[in-house]
Amino acid sequence: MCGIVGVVSNAPVNQLIYDALLLLQHRGQDAAGIVTQQERKFFMHKAKGMVRDVFRTRNMRSLPGNCGLGQVRYPTAGNAFSEEEAQPFYVNAPFGIVLVHNGNLTNAQALKSELFLTDHRHINTDSDSEVLLNVLAHEIDRTTRGSELNVQDLFNAVRNVHKRVKGSYAVIALIAGHGLLAFRDPFGIRPLCLGHSDDNIVVASESVALEGTSHQFTRNVEPGEAVFVDLQGKVHAQQCADAPRLNPCIFEYVYLARPDSVMDNISVYQARLNLGESLAKRVISTVPPNEIDVVIPIPESSRPSAAQLAQLLGLPYREGFVKNRYVGRTFIMPGQSVRKKSVRQKLNVIASEFKGRNVLLVDDSIVRGTTSKEIVQMARDAGARKVYMASAAPPVRFPNVYGIDMPTSSELVAHNRSIEEIRQIIGCDALIYQDVDAMKKAVGSLNNKISGFDASCFDGVYVTGDINSDDIERLNASRIAGEESHEDSSRLALPNPAE
Repeated sequence: MCGIVGVVSNAPVNQLIYDALLLLQHRGQDAAGIVTQQERKFFMHKAKGMVRDVFRTRNMRSLPGNCGLGQVRYPTAGNAFSEEEAQPFYVNAPFGIVLVHNGNLTNAQALKSELFLTDHRHINTDSDSEVLLNVLAHEIDRTTRGSELNVQDLFNAVRNVHKRVKGSYAVIALIAGHGLLAFRDPFGIRPLCLGHSDDNIVVASESVALEGTSHQFTRNVEPGEAVFVDLQGKVHAQQCADAPRLNPCIFEYVYLARPDSVMDNISVYQARLNLGESLAKRVISTVPPNEIDVVIPIPESSRPSAAQLAQLLGLPYREGFVKNRYVGRTFIMPGQSVRKKSVRQKLNVIASEFKGRNVLLVDDSIVRGTTSKEIVQMARDAGARKVYMASAAPPVRFPNVYGIDMPTSSELVAHNRSIEEIRQIIGCDALIYQDVDAMKKAVGSLNNKISGFDASCFDGVYVTGDINSDDIERLNASRIAGEESHEDSSRLALPNPAE
């Protein structure tokens, strides 16, 4: 999961891209990067850290030009962070292209071999985004055959990219001296939308990046579609996939996206209200409402679901946890030890809301169970008589291969465990999960044009159709190796107390 934005304007874009990245910061806190273009020259700055830390005044001054793109990143598949893997990525031929990518390619290793053996292109990092950039560059080179670039050549190149690349990808690329190209995988797994103002055309991961920078939402980029914005601001679009269908990642609505975004014509906030309504029915069948004194959300994504649940059950809704906003989202922190350490730094209890009460804690999802176990204990330490836990999402039982950082089965508390076994691990008095079909119905009812969802982490169905057990084992091994490498490098970086 990453956040991406691209802009074509008749005025300098560095501040606008910076502002948009701040609005997308929730999608990645590991690294940030911006590239701008002026007179066919690219100017780039990228580094590890949050947007506000990566870009200082001197960096912003070194990013001139009226078009550009940016990205906030967090690593997928457990890869240890390397600063050279921060985006954007650049390749000098053909024309000069820079690219940002949100998603995860499931055939990246095979493509890397093809690029080396057949296309004679060198990949210098372990990033699948660099692979994707080189596939795109090669296909543009093939379609133009040394001639001047035209829009149809670009669309033909994207069509060929769709034929070669598997997995999830929302892409924005800047082509030196020509304009901005954006496209989305044929399943529309990762979001991408288009907006405008009098001066600008903007492409971004979420609508909040448009509205928060005073732009009007124009439309979503469709699955398989390519959009090209030339340097004069004219928008060209064409469907480049043979059989596109809209299967967005349902975890975007459950957790990843901001509640004030609208994605594929679905309000994220309304989706979470619907999930709370559906969850209320599950709670009634497990714990009688008269045995619950108060409903307390676990900040922040669960608040709409918890509020709707409390209203339907006629129970008081209270804020029982205060969040330290200067600690990152624990779900997207690399390394289990870092996540464990940060839970109590991230949340503090309001003891008066727990003491002597039976509390129903509502979370958006339960992935590893580490955070849930800590929070249940915090509630007990604050004097709660009984602690019930409800999840607005179903059990996360399967690895995700489309860009969410939870690929290994061993990390998932629900994998190969019953609800009772999970309850015992978390330590709550009752555990209530959302139903998979009810979740799909709750979100899908908001847009009847959606043919289905990627809900693979809940139901084990991978919409791209190219994932088998061998692929999962390979991804598991890659993640474990990546985390071991990260831990080793962290130990090496520690000062020697004897020195």
